[in-house]
Amino acid sequence: MTLLKHPTAIDLLLLLALVSAAPWVQAAPAAGTVIHLSGPLFVKKLDGSMRVLGEQSVVEVGDTLSTQGKGYAQVRLRDESLLTLQPRTTLSVDTFAYDVASPATDAVVFTLKQGGLRSDGGLLGKRSQDRSTLITPGGRIGLQSASVVVYYQPAAVVATQASTRLKSLAVGLASSAGHTDSSYRAFAAAVSARYAYRLANVLASAESWAEQGRASFAVYFTPDFTANLPPAHPPGLYVQVLDGMINITNGGGAQNFAPGQFGFTPSFTSPPLVVPTNPGIFLTAPASFTQPPSTVNSGSGSTNVECQVR
Repeated sequence: MTLLKHPTAIDLLLLLALVSAAPWVQAAPAAGTVIHLSGPLFVKKLDGSMRVLGEQSVVEVGDTLSTQGKGYAQVRLRDESLLTLQPRTTLSVDTFAYDVASPATDAVVFTLKQGGLRSDGGLLGKRSQDRSTLITPGGRIGLQSASVVVYYQPAAVVATQASTRLKSLAVGLASSAGHTDSSYRAFAAAVSARYAYRLANVLASAESWAEQGRASFAVYFTPDFTANLPPAHPPGLYVQVLDGMINITNGGGAQNFAPGQFGFTPSFTSPPLVVPTNPGIFLTAPASFTQPPSTVNSGSGSTNVECQVR
């Protein structure tokens, strides 16, 4: 009986050791903390789960952040750099390695899938300027220690916006026709169908041009953004350098951008270009984002406001 109990006790000890060690093995390293929010901020974790973050929530390596509607979010990273996300933005934190005592291990990689952000460089960018990278569908941006506004407009978003407006026009025509006689209703229906078909063809052509990197007309297109509305400019990658230097590299070439300069490329295969005026990018975060983050909990423990989306 003694021989049977001895291995059982050892097995139990091993099992307890594995269970207690599991969280340490699975936990992703922390990259930063959410310090300001205006609207919902969702995160997709490495295990596929979805959560809603609040102020003081921890952002980990591997997280994919998504702002919604008119919501903004600001994250302070461990090297004191800042990321400010504008509405309808999706950004993943691919790599973040920063140790005060080990500059050789410095590495930061983000991926902007759509939307816009402002990046303000921190301690890592100042001492390891070639190790801070923002990947976008339009090219790789060497952020260095710069302050820069970046916006990427996917072609699919342009198509969706145009399609929505076209549907609204068709609904309006149908509504107007419903209040007139039958002959006018037939006429309005015919006009609506004819122009809907033509506009659909134009839309398909524009989307095709954008995908092939032929949408160079966007360089000369300066839309009106006097209203506080989301950008509706042609697809592509846009940058505005506020301070410092950045570099954009893609399949078409490479280009440096200095403070005060604006840049654009319609696709990964088109060379990045310096454009003479603001092509329509902007990021107007709430005024509260310039204030120090509030501390809700003055006692021990974190104010990590987070709930899981099921």
